[in-house]
Amino acid sequence: MNRQILEKSVQAFLKANREKNPGDLALKKSPFQTVNASELAVQIDGWQRSVRKLPTWAFSQGVYYPNRIHLEQCSSEHTALIKQTLIAKESAVVDVTGGFGVDSCYMAQAARQVVHCEINPDLSQIVAHNAAVLQVDNLVCKPVDGLAYLQDQADHSIDYIYIDPSRRSGQSKVFLLEDCEPNILNYQTLFFTKSQQVITKLSPLLDISTVLSSLPAVKSVLVISVDNDCKELLFLQERGFCGRPSIRAIRLFTDQIQTFDFYYDDEKAVLNRYGEPQTYLYDPDVAITKAGAFKSVGKHYGFAKLHQHTHLYTSDQLVKSFPGRVFRIQKVLPYASLKRDFRVEQGNVATRNFPEKVAQIKKKFKIRDGGSTFLFFATNQHNQLIVIVAERLTAI
Repeated sequence: MNRQILEKSVQAFLKANREKNPGDLALKKSPFQTVNASELAVQIDGWQRSVRKLPTWAFSQGVYYPNRIHLEQCSSEHTALIKQTLIAKESAVVDVTGGFGVDSCYMAQAARQVVHCEINPDLSQIVAHNAAVLQVDNLVCKPVDGLAYLQDQADHSIDYIYIDPSRRSGQSKVFLLEDCEPNILNYQTLFFTKSQQVITKLSPLLDISTVLSSLPAVKSVLVISVDNDCKELLFLQERGFCGRPSIRAIRLFTDQIQTFDFYYDDEKAVLNRYGEPQTYLYDPDVAITKAGAFKSVGKHYGFAKLHQHTHLYTSDQLVKSFPGRVFRIQKVLPYASLKRDFRVEQGNVATRNFPEKVAQIKKKFKIRDGGSTFLFFATNQHNQLIVIVAERLTAI
C-alpha cells in the first residue's frame, strides 16, 4: 500500500481524472514522483468498478483501491447487506478469507466485533485503512491465515465463521466443492469446535444438491440474484442441526427485494397443473430457477405451467408480486406457421425447452434485437413447439 496515494494533491488528481480510461493513464508519465502511473491507473480503475458495485466506497473520500482481481472477487454492497441480516446483534464473527472486506464491513454493523483475516498483508492494510475511512470501528484486520487463526482460538468462542473459498484453480474456475481453496470439507470439525454457526459463500456454478450431500448441519440455503443475474449461494450451518434445510431464493432488483421459501422434499411432492397460455405469462427470476423451485413457485401462485420442462407459467389474473418478469400475451402461434402468420423484424427472443438456440432463431427469421416485443419460443403441454408474442409489463 503506497500511502502517498492518499496525499491531497494525488487525491485531487484522481478525482479530476476518474472518468478517464485507466489504460491510457497507465501509459502516460505520472505527475507525481512518489506515485507511478500504474498506481494511479489502479485507483481510477477501482473507482470505476466501485461506482455501481460499491457506491458507499466510491463516494467516500480517501478510499484506497486494491488490484482489480480483489474488486472482481468481492461481494457487492447489495449482497453484503443480505449477510448483515444473518448476524445476531453483539455477536463475534471471524471472516476466514477476508479479501477486500466488503462482507466484513457490513457484518460488523450488526456484530460486536468482526475479525478480518487476510493472508496478503498489503490487502489487509488496505482493508484496515478503508474501515477507518468508512467509520467501521469494530473491524479488526489481521494479516494472517484465517484457518491458522481459528486454530488458536478457544473452543466455542466464536458465534459465526464466515468463509468464501476461492473458486479458481490457477486461471480456471472450479465446479466442485472439494476443488475450492481451502477445501472446507476438511475443516468442518475445526469450524464447529470453534463456532456455533458457519456461513459459506459459494459460486452459483456449484450444484446445490451436491453441496447439501457433502456439508453437514446445513440449516438453510440462500440463492441471491441481482437484476436476474445469480451472484451467490450462501450455506448456513448450525452446530447440531439435523433437520431439513430450507431454501430461500432472494431476488434483488431496482432497489427492491423479493424472497421465495420452500423445501426440496416439498418441491418433489408438488403436482403441477399444466395449461395453454392464458392472459399473462410469468418468467421466473434466475434465483428461483437456480434454487430449483420449478413446481413450488407455480403452486404457490396458482399458475398453470406450460410443460414439465418449460419453466414458464400462465394465468388469467394478474399477479404483481411474482418474483420474475411479467408479460401480457398478445398472441400464440404454432412455430411451424411463424413465417407465414407473423412478421417481426425486431424483438427480444428467448427460448424455454426449445430445440433451437436464440442465435439460430434470430438468423433464421432475420430478427434484430430490441424493441418492445418479446418472443418466447417454447414447448407446450402437448409437446408442440409454439411462439408466444408478448409485451412486458415494465411497471410491475
